Amino acid sequence: MTSLRPSWKLKLLLFPFVLPAVAINLFLLFLLLQSLGVTALSPTTALIVSVPLAFPANWAASRWVQGLLNEADKS
Repeated sequence: MTSLRPSWKLKLLLFPFVLPAVAINLFLLFLLLQSLGVTALSPTTALIVSVPLAFPANWAASRWVQGLLNEADKS
């Protein structure tokens, strides 16, 4: 059985895609929360806040991609 632990190269490759995805999702979440009276987040603030949130998301995405790579190697 191969490990699901992703390499640092895979994590580094995916991070530039994960960071803006987290920022966009955070920005859209706060747009939806405006209906509950929460003030909207500016895109710049969403990008800044998403930096620490992108690390666990990057780990999850890397683990998922590593699982797909392992599955492709089996066949």
